[in-house]
Amino acid sequence: MDECTVARWGDAMIVKGITDEDFVNYRRPSMYICTARCDFKCERDNGAECCQNHTLAAAPDIAISDVDLCLRYLNNPITSAIVFGGLEPFDQFTEMFNFISKLRFEFGVNHPVIIYTGYNPDEIKGKIAALQMFHNIIVKFGRYVPGQAPHFDPILGVELASDNQHAKIIC
Repeated sequence: MDECTVARWGDAMIVKGITDEDFVNYRRPSMYICTARCDFKCERDNGAECCQNHTLAAAPDIAISDVDLCLRYLNNPITSAIVFGGLEPFDQFTEMFNFISKLRFEFGVNHPVIIYTGYNPDEIKGKIAALQMFHNIIVKFGRYVPGQAPHFDPILGVELASDNQHAKIIC
């Protein structure tokens, strides 16, 4: 199944990997979904290879159905949130949106969904507006900038790599 088919049908995601129990990206144990696409805007803006996830682009794509992903999450009694990250979740917006829709409306799960993005809010206004139909959505905004000191983000409850990065509760 190719990515165009997946996005059109809205029944699966293309990912680079899944960590069933992640304790690094959010204050609560989370399922971490490593998305598969990115235009490497951080590297373009910085003029150098600086992304810690750069090598993920070469990893094989994995297709997983939204239902299987939801069931995998729900069958783990340890996790209580889902984090999208890895490459750039907003570059796979349709797939991510369809998954969140299935999680919320078909499975009735309202746990936090956290989205790590390198975009700034003004670059993805329409997509943020679309996500406002859901509850419990948190977005970490901002590109990685080398050489900045990490700082604690009180919303996520974790350290972020650059001063310009921050989380916002969307709804």
